[in-house]
Amino acid sequence: MSAEIVFWSVVLARFALPLLIPLFPLPAIVACLLLDGVDQTIFQTFGFDPPNYQSYDKAMDVFYLAIAYLASLRNWTNQPAVRVSRFLFFYRQVGVVAFELAGARWLLLLFPNTFEYYFIAYEAVRSRRNPLRYALTFWVLVAGAIWIFVKLPQEYWIHIAQLDLTDTIRDVPWFLPALVIAGLALLAVVWFVVRPRLRPADWPLRFRADLLPVEIDEAHERAAYRVAHRKVFDLAAVEKIFLVGLISVIYGQVLPGVEANDLELFFGIAVFVVLNSAIGLWSARRGYWWDSAAVSFAVVFASNVGLVVLADLLLSRRGNDLQLTDTLFFVFLLSILTMLYDRYHPVSEYRAAAAKRDAAASGQTGAEH
Repeated sequence: MSAEIVFWSVVLARFALPLLIPLFPLPAIVACLLLDGVDQTIFQTFGFDPPNYQSYDKAMDVFYLAIAYLASLRNWTNQPAVRVSRFLFFYRQVGVVAFELAGARWLLLLFPNTFEYYFIAYEAVRSRRNPLRYALTFWVLVAGAIWIFVKLPQEYWIHIAQLDLTDTIRDVPWFLPALVIAGLALLAVVWFVVRPRLRPADWPLRFRADLLPVEIDEAHERAAYRVAHRKVFDLAAVEKIFLVGLISVIYGQVLPGVEANDLELFFGIAVFVVLNSAIGLWSARRGYWWDSAAVSFAVVFASNVGLVVLADLLLSRRGNDLQLTDTLFFVFLLSILTMLYDRYHPVSEYRAAAAKRDAAASGQTGAEH
C-alpha cells in the first residue's frame, strides 16, 4: 500500500508542478526536470517498478513540456524565440508519438527533447537580460548547440545505451569524480571566460514571469481580442488540435481503458477542440469571461463533461469504471490545455502584431530621414 501511495503522490506532483511554470518559469521547470530524473529511483526505493516505465515517463514529460510551451506564448517577448520554441516543441511531440507507435528507441534520438533545455536557456537569459536584445540567429544557435552537444548525447545515454545515472555512479567508481570535475570545469569556463564578456545585466535576478502587456492583461481584453481575430476553425484551432491530439495519442498508449485506436482518438479530440473553440467564441461574444484561471478551468471542464455525457446518450454507449476514469482524464487534459491556450495565445499574437507595427514604424522613420 505504501508503494502505491508513493506512486500516486509522484504522479500527482508531476501534474501539479507544471502548473507553476507560467508564473515561475525557470524554477518550476527545473523542479519538473529534477522530479523527472528521480521518480524511477523513488519508485524502486519503495519496491515499485511501474510497467512500461518508458511510455509512462514520456507521457509525464509531454504534459509539463506542453505547459512550458503555453507559458512561452504567455511570457516570451521575443517573437523569433517563440517561433523556434514552436518548432522544437511540436517536433519532439511527433517523435514521441512515433516512438509510442513503433516502439523504436532510436526515434527518440532522431527527435531529441531540445525544447526543454531551450526553454530553460531562454528563461535563464530573461532572468538577467532583455531577450529582445537577441535576434533569430542567436536563438537558432542556442537551439543548435543544445541539440548537438547536450540532447543527442543524453538521448543516446538514456534510450540507446539504456544507462541509468544512479546505477552508473554505483557500478563505476571513477564516474562520479569525473562528473564532478567536468561540472566544475564547465562552471569555471562560464565564470572566468563567458561571464567577463557578457554585457551588463538589464535588471536584478528575476524568477517570476514578467507582467503582461497592459492592453491585454485582463480577461475581457483577451476575450475581445479573440472575438476580433479568431474563428471557430482557423490556424489557432489547428495548433490546438495538434497540441491536444498528439498528447492524447501518447496517453492513449499508457492508459489501460482506452479502446479507440490512435486515429479515432486523435479525430475525437479534434472534434472536441473545435466544439470548445465554438463555445469559447460564443461565450466571449456574450461577455462571459473569468479572470481566475481556476474558475475558467472549472467552467471548461464542466462544459466538456456535459459534452461527453451528451455524446454517450446520443451514441447509447455504456463504459466500465476503467473507461470512465480514462474518459475523465482526457476531459481534464483537453480542458486544461485548451483553457490555457485560449488565455495565452492572444497575448502572443498581440505581441507579434505589436512587434510588426513597431518594425514598420521604424522603417518609415528611417526612410523619412
